[in-house]
Amino acid sequence: MRVNYDDLSKTIVSLTEGEDDVISLMATVACEVHHSDDRFDWTGFYRVTGPETLKIGPYQGGHGCLVIPFSRGVCGAAARTQEPQLVPDVDAFPGHIACASSTRSELVLPVCDKNGDLLAVFDIDSDQPDAFDETDVTGLTSILKFVFEISPNGGRLS
Repeated sequence: MRVNYDDLSKTIVSLTEGEDDVISLMATVACEVHHSDDRFDWTGFYRVTGPETLKIGPYQGGHGCLVIPFSRGVCGAAARTQEPQLVPDVDAFPGHIACASSTRSELVLPVCDKNGDLLAVFDIDSDQPDAFDETDVTGLTSILKFVFEISPNGGRLS
């Protein structure tokens, strides 16, 4: 099953409408995204909890790394650059942190608040090589922007 981002967006918008607790929003997004596509083996957030530090947040799937510094791994690169990290082969990514030995490819997106400050990164791992593409980047970025940047100001998905 491959995700339909229009349907997923509508579902997440309806489930998160009126909610302003960031952890509740993260838990809902992680759950809905994780169950929307067979490619998604681990889905969750690493929250900014201190200077240059990410800690595991709400997620779905097996265990994850508890703490990731901005200086390491795919999640750290997304936090450091605040740019999406689309990694077709994690073994080829310099400094990749193997939180799960089954991970073959990874997509990590920065998550900012309405002021543009980094709240977290959203991490999706797949046990399939080259599992993600620009459609995933675009679809998920739109959902994350709506939930964490636009929604508290009454915005709508475009």
